[in-house]
Amino acid sequence: MPKALPVIDMSEPLCCAPVAASPTGDDAALDVAMRLKALADPARVKLMSLLFTCGEPCTTGSLAAAVGLAESTVSHHLGQLRSAGFVTSERQGMNVHHTPRRDALAALCRVLDPNCC
Repeated sequence: MPKALPVIDMSEPLCCAPVAASPTGDDAALDVAMRLKALADPARVKLMSLLFTCGEPCTTGSLAAAVGLAESTVSHHLGQLRSAGFVTSERQGMNVHHTPRRDALAALCRVLDPNCC
């Protein structure tokens, strides 16, 4: 049986010292790695790109059509991105609208390279 990864709270933007500032502790390294893992899929990168460029909250159906995947697959990917804190979702009637969290992605960039953003 595979070893389960620990559950960490990824609902807030990443908040720790830049990895280049000093040796990273185990908890901070796990936090960064879990967020990077959420982005380590081409479909999720495409979804993030669409969310940033669509200009308004996108529905699961519109995102699925844009990336050529089933809505259930897109919903799974969005769930991973939401768990990592990169996306917020809000149900409006029969649709779910998704919005990127720029602060979470910017925080990850600052942790990886403080001179980046």
